Amino acid sequence: MSRIVTRDLTKAYGDLAVIEPLSLDVPAGQFISVIGPSGCGKTTLMRVLAGLEPPSGGDVTVDGQAPATARSRKRVAMVPQQPGLLPWRTVRANARLLLDVNRASTPPDAADPTALLQEVGLGDFMDAYPHELSGGMQQRVALVRALALHAPLLVMDEPFAALDEITRAGMRGLLNHLVEGRGVTVFFITHSIAEAVALSDRVLVSSPRPARVVADITVDLPRPRAADVEDEPRFVELCAQVRHALHGGMS
Repeated sequence: MSRIVTRDLTKAYGDLAVIEPLSLDVPAGQFISVIGPSGCGKTTLMRVLAGLEPPSGGDVTVDGQAPATARSRKRVAMVPQQPGLLPWRTVRANARLLLDVNRASTPPDAADPTALLQEVGLGDFMDAYPHELSGGMQQRVALVRALALHAPLLVMDEPFAALDEITRAGMRGLLNHLVEGRGVTVFFITHSIAEAVALSDRVLVSSPRPARVVADITVDLPRPRAADVEDEPRFVELCAQVRHALHGGMS
């Protein structure tokens, strides 16, 4: 399991400040979502935590080490906005992609993703190619590709944003099912209040750029999350709490 710690983390591009001094402590195994207005710096923060961007100031550690080191050791897996499947590889081969690249760094507990593909309903599509899949099916392959690595930190950048609402709701339930009990720490970027509450243990609400956390809301819905969790009164209350914090942070 992977703990994320930042101390006075900042990020700027020249004179453009993107993230104000940010201090976070995300315990191992926690699912945390970040929600905020478009362009506020959410994706930049995720890229810093994933070791894809260096911070401009402050400290950040993932699993006790620099994010770039954790990524090079395959301790971080990422699900981007677009599935990013290679068109010449089958579903099975795409799901194995992170295992096949730089095999010397592949963790010993990583495994063939066949069982995961079956678990997400793609057992009959192992030898299909990306163009033969729906958008939701492609994103399931991307999710399996990340989970197969058995990395203790999973970062997800609005992975369901391009899906229709019915498919998106199904993917929320699937993601909850896949990560609960696996001990993985999840850092999830979203613009959907319902999605943030349905998935998370904590929701961080960001101000407009430069990003600062204006609310840190604990989601006290029980786990495992029920399929009808979004019908519960407490779910509605938490959505309202996030919405009010979001609107307050934008004023």
